[in-house]
Amino acid sequence: MAIQHKRLGKHGVLVSNLCLGTMNFGWHTTEEDSFEIMDRALEMGINFFDTADIYGWDVEKGLTEEIIGRWFAQGGGRRDATVLATKVYNPVDRSDILPEVNTDGQSLSAYKIRKHCDGSLKRLQTEWIDLYQMHHIDRNCPWEEAWQGFDALVKQGKVVYVGSSNFAGWDIATACQEASKRGMLGLVSEQSIYHLDNRTVELEVVPACRHYGLGLIPWSPLAGGLLGGALEKLNTGRRKGKEFEKRVEEKRGQLEKYEALCKELGHPPGEVALAWLLHNPVVTAPIIGPRTIEQLESAVHATEIELDEETLQKLDEIFPGPGGEAPMAYAW
Repeated sequence: MAIQHKRLGKHGVLVSNLCLGTMNFGWHTTEEDSFEIMDRALEMGINFFDTADIYGWDVEKGLTEEIIGRWFAQGGGRRDATVLATKVYNPVDRSDILPEVNTDGQSLSAYKIRKHCDGSLKRLQTEWIDLYQMHHIDRNCPWEEAWQGFDALVKQGKVVYVGSSNFAGWDIATACQEASKRGMLGLVSEQSIYHLDNRTVELEVVPACRHYGLGLIPWSPLAGGLLGGALEKLNTGRRKGKEFEKRVEEKRGQLEKYEALCKELGHPPGEVALAWLLHNPVVTAPIIGPRTIEQLESAVHATEIELDEETLQKLDEIFPGPGGEAPMAYAW
């Protein structure tokens, strides 16, 4: 296995080059299986775990954090071995708390940041969050207020680093400049959708991350299964659903070329898609969301794949990006 540990962007903390996403824990993956996946991830060198206060979805928002918290509570050095990331912004309406307009809405108010951090810490059974991420931009809340909220948590020892998710390039720039005015470290990472079939971030988010030294953490690296051998899974009945079938049919021409190329390379499509992301020096760690140990181990194999220039060019031809970085992608 070739799990490596690298800096999160320009920053000093070392994280694994794959990030364990926990979104499936509690509603697609049982608690017992979730424990096994997290233990196996640590055994293989994956020390970077990502979650969010809303994961658990229709079962109970925050359930995934609770599962991770019970895993930490087993001891054995699990918490100290993990660089833990969670998020704030979305509603966390739960059966054990009364309805409350700030909790039940979307925002980055200082009030919500403090309150939701305390909720996450309780569910996670930990005293601190290593990477506290804004799950989305809130352009209706002034940066003076948001950074005040995060700064208070850092000074209290509840948060170590602050990151963003689903930010535009100019949101990243604004956040970093506003933090700099206040003598704060600012953003250390951006978590964004990025995969072969969605390369929009190459226009402005990737260059913004490079300029400000943020580590890029791609989510949905397999495009919701589209890049994970979708044609074969559809043909063998391993993956069903009208929406999935529709997406496959829309992309059938590209997928046929892609899966044929992967066959030539001798690697499963999902591993090639991850390897392609790892080839980008701005990318710190794609988020993998395994539902089983087998899926976890398959993802780790991707870290051993070297893609040569000819292969990278073929992938560009199958899944062309936006043409480079702005403004050169569309102007002189």
